[in-house]
Amino acid sequence: MKRQAEIRERLEAAFTPEMLEVIDDSESHRGHAGYPEGGQSHFIVKMKAEGLAGKSRVAQHRAVYAALGDLMPQIHALNLDLSA
Repeated sequence: MKRQAEIRERLEAAFTPEMLEVIDDSESHRGHAGYPEGGQSHFIVKMKAEGLAGKSRVAQHRAVYAALGDLMPQIHALNLDLSA
């Protein structure tokens, strides 16, 4: 399974988001550190989920990282745009 799909699957399972967009932004980082051939290393996640309500920005990010678990070491960059 592609990493982008795995990210989507894990976030949907953990948060049941009202809105979720997972964008593979790897190609715009070609030639930079952390870019492997074939991409799947730089992602933008836009998510609106009630489960993030009342949490600080740091706590929201930690919740996403926890949901992604063992995928995190495989992701070079993760840009999070989160709301409740």
